[in-house]
Amino acid sequence: MRTIKGIGVSPGRVLGPSLRMPPPVPEPDADSKYAPESSVDQEKARLKDAADAVREDLLHRSSVASGDAKAVLDATAMMATDPMLLKAAGKHINQGMAADRAVWEAGLEVAAMLQGLGGYMAERTQDVLDVRSRIVAQLDGLPAPGIPASDVPFILTAEELAPADTATLDPSLVIGLVTSGGGPQSHTAILARSLGLPAVVGAASADSIADGTEVYLDGGTGTVVVNPGVAEREAAQKYAARSSLPAFNGVGSTSDGHRVPLLANVGSGKDAEAAAAAGAEGVGLLRTEFCFLGRDSEPSMQEQVAAYGAVFAAFPGRKVVVRTLDAGADKPLPFLTDKSEPNPALGVRGFRTDRSAPGVLARQLEAIADAAGSHDCDVWVMAPMISTADEASDFAVMCAAAGLATPGVMIEVPAAAIKAEAVLSKVKFASLGTNDLTQYTMAADRQLGTLASLNDPWQPAVLQLIAMTVQGGALAGAADSVPRNVGVCGEAAADPALAVVLTGLGVNTLSMTPRALSTVGAVLSSVTLAEAQALAGTALVARTAASSPSLNSLASSEAGRTPTRKEEPRCQNAKPP
Repeated sequence: MRTIKGIGVSPGRVLGPSLRMPPPVPEPDADSKYAPESSVDQEKARLKDAADAVREDLLHRSSVASGDAKAVLDATAMMATDPMLLKAAGKHINQGMAADRAVWEAGLEVAAMLQGLGGYMAERTQDVLDVRSRIVAQLDGLPAPGIPASDVPFILTAEELAPADTATLDPSLVIGLVTSGGGPQSHTAILARSLGLPAVVGAASADSIADGTEVYLDGGTGTVVVNPGVAEREAAQKYAARSSLPAFNGVGSTSDGHRVPLLANVGSGKDAEAAAAAGAEGVGLLRTEFCFLGRDSEPSMQEQVAAYGAVFAAFPGRKVVVRTLDAGADKPLPFLTDKSEPNPALGVRGFRTDRSAPGVLARQLEAIADAAGSHDCDVWVMAPMISTADEASDFAVMCAAAGLATPGVMIEVPAAAIKAEAVLSKVKFASLGTNDLTQYTMAADRQLGTLASLNDPWQPAVLQLIAMTVQGGALAGAADSVPRNVGVCGEAAADPALAVVLTGLGVNTLSMTPRALSTVGAVLSSVTLAEAQALAGTALVARTAASSPSLNSLASSEAGRTPTRKEEPRCQNAKPP
């Protein structure tokens, strides 16, 4: 028996045979030249055809995906025909190099450039190398990288999964994920959570586990056991036999009746229909990037109206919060963002793109208003990456000009949280994006597994900023007698224990992946508002995120089953460190 520790990113305890990702596409010969009967133009045409074929394959996969998976596939598809990659390969072809070797070299060059930029752009390195392998496979008539075939359910192990692979795996066969690389907010982690797959990332040497070896995986604690013993088998059996959670009843509240509407994060009309079926009380985050990613140009007004309308149609008479285009950083768009930024995570992204590309945001707001006018739902609109009250005011003016009555802001920048009263005096609501807020507060790239302990929304400093935002909203509301809704739409809202703490801090709404609705609803309904407030106080005075194990253990232990009243004292008795 051998135990490997990693970072638990999606809860669950499973046991099964391990299968590794297949061997990578072999590197073409270093001295590979194109055939004498070919030419520079012909070889470049072969490269373009191969890149187009890879892009079309990824877009086809995207067409049957949704949400996070669709966004990832669209972004990867766009990278397959990225001018920077193809231009770099073309230079090598000009020197007589064969197309497969040329794109191999170009991929290395682009990846090195992105790695040098650091932050979000460094995390795109794996995407470039994946696309490179797919183009080489297309050129050389080789199988494209992909998930191994199996007749029985298995636990997939790898150094790191490519976005395209993670987005298209079959959850009925892949019952768990283990990677030696990746971080808590990597593509693998995000998509594992959206699929409900137990997953551990950053598990050193996990890719060395031999095929067929029995493996136990605990996605809550980040534990992987090779050749598990009796205790692990019993834990997996107990998890498999757990009682299913009842479907969310569509009313989020504490046990004493304090209402906390539970909303859904969606990225398309298909997502919205699934969220409505799961009982979501509305949409707390409509990611509009799905309409823009994978494109070389801005979508037309008609395309945008149709896309937003499909979401609005799924929630008649209910609230739908639309986030305007959050381009930049890890979501670059060729027609909108500058790839040469030295640190794109701190660069022109979100609302800031209106300065460099005026008109795109105004047209999007017009499309949102047009779609809203044709549907009976309560449409709220918020801008990402707001840092100042002046920016909030500018956005409110733009919304008014488009005929949108409920403008709001994302609170992702510590400055906006600290000055929440001033910021919220200019708009009608705020939504806390805890992923970025944590990253910027702790100066820790959210994609890096080595910084996982810092990049944790349980960090007391992050919770303090959330409390300041809630207080700022209350003060702004008191000043003009118009209450300000302060919600959370980051990953933190899907953590059942943290959802209780957020409620105790005064957060009004929680928005999450639809898969989390039943668990969060069950845990929230097991505590009173006073108990939630007591827990919030405990979390605020903790020295570190790890200083309140009774709080953190609740999230993993309760995932997948309904808490009982007998178990409540674990919350009630949580003590400050």
